[in-house]
Amino acid sequence: MAQVQRPLIIQSHIIRLCCPRTLPKTNSSPLVRRGSQRLHTRTVTDNDISRLASLPLHPLTLADLVKHGRPPLTTQQLLTSANFTLSILPARLAHRIQSLQNLPFIVVSNPHVSKIHSNYIHSLSTLLPWAEREIKTLEEEVKFTEVMADLVQTHADTISILARGFLEARKYIQPKDVTHFLDEHLRARIGTRLIAEQHLSLHFSSQPHNEVMHETDENPGYIGVIDTKLRPATIVEHCANTVGEICELKYGVRPTVNINGEPDYTFAHVPVHLEYIITELLKNAFRATVENGMEREPVEITIAPLPELVSENPKSQDPEDPSKKRIDNADQGNADVASHAFTGLQGTTSPTADLNILPLKHSTPGVTIRIRDRGGGISPENLGHIWDYSFTTFNDDQASSTLSGSNSSHTGMDALNAISGPGGDGVHSLAGLGYGLPLGRAYAEYFGGGIAVQSLWGWGTDVYLSLRGVGRVDEISQPERKRN
Repeated sequence: MAQVQRPLIIQSHIIRLCCPRTLPKTNSSPLVRRGSQRLHTRTVTDNDISRLASLPLHPLTLADLVKHGRPPLTTQQLLTSANFTLSILPARLAHRIQSLQNLPFIVVSNPHVSKIHSNYIHSLSTLLPWAEREIKTLEEEVKFTEVMADLVQTHADTISILARGFLEARKYIQPKDVTHFLDEHLRARIGTRLIAEQHLSLHFSSQPHNEVMHETDENPGYIGVIDTKLRPATIVEHCANTVGEICELKYGVRPTVNINGEPDYTFAHVPVHLEYIITELLKNAFRATVENGMEREPVEITIAPLPELVSENPKSQDPEDPSKKRIDNADQGNADVASHAFTGLQGTTSPTADLNILPLKHSTPGVTIRIRDRGGGISPENLGHIWDYSFTTFNDDQASSTLSGSNSSHTGMDALNAISGPGGDGVHSLAGLGYGLPLGRAYAEYFGGGIAVQSLWGWGTDVYLSLRGVGRVDEISQPERKRN
């Protein structure tokens, strides 16, 4: 089959996806702008939004993302991946649009919130020409992949822009409502980006598109953006070095880190998610340790396999047992509870709000990581607010300082806050807005994991991070390859 010429927009995006640490962002790239203008769009009507938003949303598992096989994919596998992506994204975008439209009008009118609403409308308009059809040729798959690259680019700074919009509109909406809405919107965004980025990565690591980049040659354990041989200790070491250097720049000292347990343990997960979570947890541990004058005391990190998921009977689910935790729509932002509160439907949820599934139908290995510090613990008055977005409690002076980008100490915009988050949100857009723990918890809970905090006031803090993996990846992916 003749080779298909790939639009340059896709190349710039997939390079950023595969090499996030070594290449700069390309938000303002003229290639991206020209590529976006070439996309075929269709006008989004209210009927389109209501019809798609009425469709049921089901929780996403890591197994869904690896089921198409291990790269390089065959042509049929690649087309199957594209059609799977197309089958689930339009409804998810429509849910987000409807959720934004249900906000109080004066909030939606804010330029920042309105921009995000327009971005979602734009992305849905690029998907509608593909809706209710099947991608059958490589030429169509290449054009669809350009749509995915545009979607990833368009929503790069969604959460930080929304946060600033809510900060400006804080007089017209309660802080708790902002927290609920952002938490839900943030979780939904995780899945949308992950689905799009997974297909982008599979596209460029598979035949017949493998002349651009052979990711599988350098990273044989990868299936798209998922590392099936992820070693948590390696992520911890990298994050500890990064946070340690910044800590030393700010305070002149850094704590040491001791890794124990099973440092050679591996499982399958999304590296960028784990990296973000560990970075945020270490930032808190390092800061507390140094400011408490305990920098000579090491931060202890214990890595242990998470018990396998053995129960498939919903009636036997024990909510106190993390090994039996299910994935539900609330964890993934699919319930739309927050937006319904603004329409007088408090307590109302979407038709799929109560759906929950096991991460896999068979046992799913995962990991537990404990981070223990001697930083004096969390005061009782602050312990109940550690999951809040701190910007929701800013006074007028703090809000003005943050909006203007001032590096004032009371906004928290210091070196330890200025670390970019996943999904494009960078240093200047996230610093000082208090995203760390709530965003980290969202990434942990998205696939059935979680974060638990135990604080001994006056002594220190233990944080327990649990993550579920993909499971028996070879058994998932190989049948797909054999059928082709």
